Order: sequence, then structure tokens, then C-alpha cells
Amino acid sequence: MMQYRRFGRTELQMPVFSCGGMRYQYKWQDVPPADIPRKNQENLEATIRRAIALGINHIETARGYGTSEMQLGQILPQFPREEIIVQTKVSPKPNAKEFRAEFEKSLNYLNLDYVDLLGLHGINNPEILHHSLKPGGCLEEAQKLQKEGRVRFIGFSTHGDRDTIIKAIESGGFDYVNLHWYYIFQHNWPAIEAATKQDMGVFIISPSDKGGQLYNPPQKLIDLCQPLSPMVFNDLFCLSHPQVHTLSVGAARPTDFDEHLKALPLLDRASETLAPILERLQQEAIAQLGQEWYHTWETGLPDWQETPGQVNIFSVLWLRNLAIAYDLLDYAKMRYNLLGNASHWFPGNKADKVRELDLTACLAHSPHAPLIPDYLAQADRLLGGAEVKRLSQQ
Repeated sequence: MMQYRRFGRTELQMPVFSCGGMRYQYKWQDVPPADIPRKNQENLEATIRRAIALGINHIETARGYGTSEMQLGQILPQFPREEIIVQTKVSPKPNAKEFRAEFEKSLNYLNLDYVDLLGLHGINNPEILHHSLKPGGCLEEAQKLQKEGRVRFIGFSTHGDRDTIIKAIESGGFDYVNLHWYYIFQHNWPAIEAATKQDMGVFIISPSDKGGQLYNPPQKLIDLCQPLSPMVFNDLFCLSHPQVHTLSVGAARPTDFDEHLKALPLLDRASETLAPILERLQQEAIAQLGQEWYHTWETGLPDWQETPGQVNIFSVLWLRNLAIAYDLLDYAKMRYNLLGNASHWFPGNKADKVRELDLTACLAHSPHAPLIPDYLAQADRLLGGAEVKRLSQQ
């Protein structure tokens, strides 16, 4: 049976799994409704009906998800409005009128009078945060929509650095946050703590895909997570923290919820179930990476903007760690090759030119400064390859 958590100060009863809307749509670009194949629409509608039958009544989408909103607009009005929680997201613009125009398009496509949750989509750097918070900016425009009864609560989504996320949270202007945090990426925990202090809802983006492509895990990770699947382990890990309210399930078909549901009966005894798995994962990482590196590798690393060549040292080393410790090679390659090719969604560059750079000054505060250039070069040999585009760029 589905479980629910209070979504911060919104007071919404949020299912611990949400139905994310970026994998069942027909196209990543708007198309005329008549161009959408009937089978695609039928699959989307079957996925939504399955979600709601399971108690997953939070449907999350975005203006940037192509035909997702348009296709949802054919099915969502068939449900009692008060029984579904609908979230869409609109990217902040320098001009708030453009932001409003995009929201109008979203609401029209969704075929609804209002959305429960409107997220400013992609507050990923200080410039975008400024567009959002400035007088007359997008947050103020969203608040006008709220007063008009077309939006109930306002939040933001982010792939940004932790400092930017915390600044947005501490602005006090947002009711909830969509962010990345899961077992293999716990770096954003201070942002979740900041959100908890503000009594904000916390929505975890893409825990099964960005959390390690757990629908296709390597055998090593399968073995380490026994008796759970890596997907169920990660769900249970995230939901064992009461500060986390809901995990996005990016369902492409009705059956994509099935594995996640196995976490529900384990929530009451999450700590005892997780303890041996967490111990095995940690010990394997220490065995492969070394104890001192495992515990202190992040210490004193520069931001990518402060690094010669704008190498994203943190991300490169993080992906190297995952590939070596857990055999998450395909995942690490995919993420590594987004660097330099995904704008502010995954910023900074790869380490392919690291031998041409002098990193001495920027690594002055790292206890591992002598090792890091070699580790970066190793990561590029291990992970380098063809450039990768974000789904929405394809």
C-alpha cells in the first residue's frame, strides 16, 4: 500500500513515489496533437492510470518535456481534480513576461484550471537564481499566478552546485525543491538540511537513472546490494531519511513502478535492512580506493570556474570513484561525456587536456593535490569517448 508524507509547508500529503513525466512522451519538441501516435498516447494513459491506481497521485512534468504536457492534458481532466497533485516546471527567463507566457502554454496543454505545484525549472547557477529572485523576476511572476489561483505552491528544480541550491532555499521564496540526492551522490545533503529548516517539501530527481542507471546495474552492484536489488536499495536508502518526501519514478510504461513498490513494506525496518548493505558498499569502496581517499577526496576541491581549463574536478573524480569501486562504468561514461556539452545542467569540462594544465594553485587546499592530476588523467582514459547530449537535446 502506498505511503504518504507531509510535503513540507504545502501540507500536501505526497506519495513517497511520484510519477515523473519525461520518459513516456512522444517527442522532446512540441508537435501538433494529430501527429502523436495512438499507441504512444494509449501507453501514456495506461501509465497514468496504473500510477493513480497504486496511489501515486503526484504527476510531475515540465514545459521542457516536449509533448508530455500536451499528452497529459488528454488524461488528467478525467480524474477528480482534488484527488491528483499536478506539478509542472517552467525555466526562468530574464524577462518575466516570457516566463508567464510559457506557463500559460503549460496550463493550456495540461487542460487544467490550475497546477498544485509550479517549479522554476533549472536554477543551476547564480545568474539563473538572479533572474528568479530579482524584483519583477520570475518568482514574483509566479507569486502573481498564485494570487490568481492558477498555482497553489511554488518551488524550484536544480542540477546546480550546492551553494546555489542553498542560496535559493534560504531566500525563503520557495515551498519545495526538486534536487539530486541518492546513495552514490550524497553531496547535496546540506541542501536538504537547509530545506528542512525552511519546512520545504523535498523531491528527489531521477534516483534510479541519475542515481546509477539502476534499471541496468552491473553485477558487482547487484551482489553488494543483496538481498535487495540496487533500485530497491537506493529507494530504501533515500526514504529512510524522513527529510526526503518523494522519489521520482520516470515511468515509460505501466510496469515501471513494480520494482519500486518492493521498497514499501521495508520502510518500517529500513535501518536493519540497510545496515549490512551499507557496510559492504563502504568496505568495497575503501578496498578499491583506499581509506584516506574514500573519506577525504572532496576536501579542498575548487569549483570548476576556479580551475584552469574549467575542468570539473569534483565530478570527474566522483565518476572515477564510482567506476572503480562499484563497476558503474557505463553510468560514469555517460555522465563524464556530458561535461562540456550540457551547458549549465552539467557544467565544466572533461579532463582530456589535464596534462596541459597547471593545477597547483587551485589544488592548494586539497590533501591529495599530488595525486589528483594523475587520477584525472586516469579518469579520462577510463571514461572518455563520444560526446553525450541531454535527452532534451536529442
